[in-house]
Amino acid sequence: MPWHTDPRQGRGLTAIDAVTALIVLLLVVQIWLLSVTLDTFLAGHTETALPAAIASGVLCAVCFALYRFARRVDREARSLLPGDAGRTSERQPQP
Repeated sequence: MPWHTDPRQGRGLTAIDAVTALIVLLLVVQIWLLSVTLDTFLAGHTETALPAAIASGVLCAVCFALYRFARRVDREARSLLPGDAGRTSERQPQP
């Protein structure tokens, strides 16, 4: 039996799992792109370096956007937990 009782929590966890899988896939593509670009650059084909750097930057931006989305979904799912109203995972400064 799942530990969450609200179906919105389950959807939040599913969304976080999907985002994590997408980030891993995009990072694998980015590593592959780096190795291919380095190989062609060292072979003397310097014209591929700039387009690959731009593509890598776009992949990095997409990964960062997905990370921010996952944080927001996690924050919303945690706010639905009973007894955790107003509690965050980050430390609050003491008055």
